[in-house]
Amino acid sequence: MSLAVNTIIADDHPLFRSALRQAAATSVPEEHIKETSDIDGLFALLSAHPEIELIFLDLTIPGANGLQALSQLRNHYPDILVIMVSANETPAIIKQAMSLGAAGYIPKSSSLDVISEAISHVLNGDTWLPPEVDLTDVVINDEQSEFARNLEKLTPQQYRVLAMIADGLLNKQIAFEMSIQETTIKQHVSAILRKLNVYNRTQAGILFNQLSQVGKIEES
Repeated sequence: MSLAVNTIIADDHPLFRSALRQAAATSVPEEHIKETSDIDGLFALLSAHPEIELIFLDLTIPGANGLQALSQLRNHYPDILVIMVSANETPAIIKQAMSLGAAGYIPKSSSLDVISEAISHVLNGDTWLPPEVDLTDVVINDEQSEFARNLEKLTPQQYRVLAMIADGLLNKQIAFEMSIQETTIKQHVSAILRKLNVYNRTQAGILFNQLSQVGKIEES
């Protein structure tokens, strides 16, 4: 039975977008599925269609910067389900994605039946991982994991400030970019450090940039 779940497939591989659309059609009517091939297109669709409820996000889609795109989605659109899709089946990467709030992780090697099963599980309110993946003994950096979880505590504006801190911008430069007072930026920075439980802006920037390194070595 198909549900009227408004969906975006964000993947730069046309063949896999087609496969995802075919698999999703068992649960989601085709007219409710939109497609994009990069992150800018994804956020443009989200701005134009606030009714979106489900996103398939390719780990290495242009502009994603590793898991930064997932963290931004979870921060800006916490009510939208995000299923990661990737050719990378490294357990540590899968665990990091799930710790950031992904609802599922679908390897691109999966059959259409498996993809359909994953979609059904997620739409039923469950998380989904490949049956052969066991994350029980997978160890990832505790500091990075806590940081990832805490990102959802930031407001969208604080998230934007953090991204600019990670790019090396000073408070004065951030204030100029956002057209607000430098004192307001200082207040944001203090709140960011408190919410992320980090000591200083350098540590926050390093941990944020580490998210961009996830999945760099993957399919071409």
